Amino acid sequence: MNTSPPPQSALQPDHSVLQRRTLNVLRSAQVPGQAAVAGVVAVGALLAKDLLHGNDRFSGSGGAAFTLGSAFLAVPLSAFMRRRGRRPGLMFAFGLGAVGASIAATGGQLRSFPLFLVGMLCFGGAQAATLQGRYVAADLAPEHDRARAIASVVVVGTLGAIFGPILAPWEKRVGVAIGLDEFIGPFLFASLFLLVSLAVIARFLRPDPLAVNGQLDPHAQRVRPLRQVQLSAGVIRRSHLAPLGLVAMVASQTAMVAVMTMTPSHMKDHGQADLSAYVIALHIAGMYAFAPFVGRFVGHFGEIRSIMIGSVVLGAGTIAAVVAGYVPWLIFAGLFLLGVGWNIGLIAGSALLTNTVPSNSRVEVQGTADLTMSFCGGLAAFGSGFVKQAWGFHLLADAATLLAGGLLVIAYVQLRLNGRAASC
Repeated sequence: MNTSPPPQSALQPDHSVLQRRTLNVLRSAQVPGQAAVAGVVAVGALLAKDLLHGNDRFSGSGGAAFTLGSAFLAVPLSAFMRRRGRRPGLMFAFGLGAVGASIAATGGQLRSFPLFLVGMLCFGGAQAATLQGRYVAADLAPEHDRARAIASVVVVGTLGAIFGPILAPWEKRVGVAIGLDEFIGPFLFASLFLLVSLAVIARFLRPDPLAVNGQLDPHAQRVRPLRQVQLSAGVIRRSHLAPLGLVAMVASQTAMVAVMTMTPSHMKDHGQADLSAYVIALHIAGMYAFAPFVGRFVGHFGEIRSIMIGSVVLGAGTIAAVVAGYVPWLIFAGLFLLGVGWNIGLIAGSALLTNTVPSNSRVEVQGTADLTMSFCGGLAAFGSGFVKQAWGFHLLADAATLLAGGLLVIAYVQLRLNGRAASC
């Protein structure tokens, strides 16, 4: 009898099969996860404004708390994943988001703005989970295919991202029918959606991608979050192109969040409150629907050129929002372009960052990048209400246009520098 062990290659997992399985699991979790996030985004500013008796100044606070919650979780979540794996990390983040949605709903029902903010802070776990999903998609992908892998997960979130706001009016009616205040229903449904995502990850994300590619380290040194940020920032600075990837992610997120957060309130001021949920739905479709094409585009034309094009589309969206005035279709077009520009900046920036840092630092760098991106987005959401109240929605959108223009200039300079270096 032949008792010799099988060839080593037979013992190794087939990465292509595992990658397809991982992507399918992530896609299945993204749909309810994005439905939860988008549904809350569609009504969050309106609930905050209602709790504040119509005051616009702090109406962006809920969105800010949600985004900052995602930011504060990003670094410890990445460290936790490095030691325990992607699966436990995603489960924790989705679970925290579900708890947060329930707390926010309780705060809204009890008319407690502080409790609502605490809930939105915890709800940031949902955003952290959906953002980390794009990095999980890249764990087992070859370098040349990482942008496409990221895009393939991002695009499936379109289904949830579109249906989240569209379902919001029905969810509000269900909440009112059982005796809740008008805006509470979408928060409770968001909690249920996130529990579905948690269950999908818990059941099917096996084996863990970090265990397969050798980046899982149960004995990794426990570093304080601030120290991890410092170390990761050093890794980014030492890379020639990683800073541009980070800037693209941060600028796209900041411009998009600032304008998106105040759009429902802006439309309500113009008597278009009933259309705001559909505008947000189209905006989020723009954020995700073209991801497969964006992934292929980035892979073909390169990350830097893609960042430049993303900044142009982002700026076109903010300009359309400024000139819209009382014309609803221009708001639809502007927010759609804003979403597409964000999508290009996020995918190209994430791929550039992932491809240009050492693999042994990649998970920590990704966490720091998400911290920076979400923190800046949170500041944009919080400040957007003050800017709108003091100077108007048009100035808020103008500032986002300038940010997109700055990104275009930075990417163009980097492209020229790369061209000179290649010719030397």
